[in-house]
Amino acid sequence: MCSDHIIRGVAANGQIRCFAAYTKETVETARGFFDTSPVVTAALGRLLTAGAMMGSMMKGENDRLTLSIKGDGPVGGLTVTAGADSFVKGYANEPQVVIHARSDGKLDVAGAIGKGYLTVIRDMGLKEPYNGSVELVSGEIAQDITYYFASSEQVPSSVGLGVLMNRDNTVKVAGGFIIQLMPFAEDAVITQLEANLQGIDSVTSMLSSGMSTEDMLKKILEPMELEVLDTIPTGYRCDCSRERVLSAIASLGRADLESLTGPGDDIEVQCHFCNKKYSFTAKELERFSKK
Repeated sequence: MCSDHIIRGVAANGQIRCFAAYTKETVETARGFFDTSPVVTAALGRLLTAGAMMGSMMKGENDRLTLSIKGDGPVGGLTVTAGADSFVKGYANEPQVVIHARSDGKLDVAGAIGKGYLTVIRDMGLKEPYNGSVELVSGEIAQDITYYFASSEQVPSSVGLGVLMNRDNTVKVAGGFIIQLMPFAEDAVITQLEANLQGIDSVTSMLSSGMSTEDMLKKILEPMELEVLDTIPTGYRCDCSRERVLSAIASLGRADLESLTGPGDDIEVQCHFCNKKYSFTAKELERFSKK
């Protein structure tokens, strides 16, 4: 299978727009950073895949998307951010959660997340970012994002996401799709698409069988003709740096900074998105505490 990527296309003479992603290395990178348990790898991997595809929908090159799930399950929450270039980063509040599998033997992502809310924040450089929040309908993530599109953006959509693990807990395959109907979609197109979606295999089954992202979309859309508009790379990318962390420290008030350290203490800051640690000496911090 080729490297991580997203294909974007249309079908039925533009009545449908569609996205499909292959994200094995993206999800494996996240797993490696945080040593996530299988169920957390599956949950975070699904959200990373969705974020990558939703990022590719944004227009401005500096636009940013954040997907946040907060639930009452043992994972606590998931956060993913994506750029318009479709590169993503993310983390789970509790990365090593272990719970029993479902009765069908599959990882219980819904049980790990529990009941809660999905929030989508789109920062497009305006005065205030767009913020939409919906209650989780299943905790399986794909259904929750489908519901978000319908209720918050009024775009009828179907979302499929999947992560399949190897026996050694590394990622075997990962990917997903987003299918969206345009406002002028004809009844016959809608009926055909609904019937197709009822009969398809899971994302992981299709990818494991050797299907490409294009094959997957063709299967979902047949007999409608798929027109692939472009293929773009995706991956896991954390843009943290010593300079960014120092800038964040500088934004703290004197009282907040002093609450983190004692007199003459050094400080170590760990990035949420890649676990990289940055150390700062008391002398470096002193010039900020005086501001």
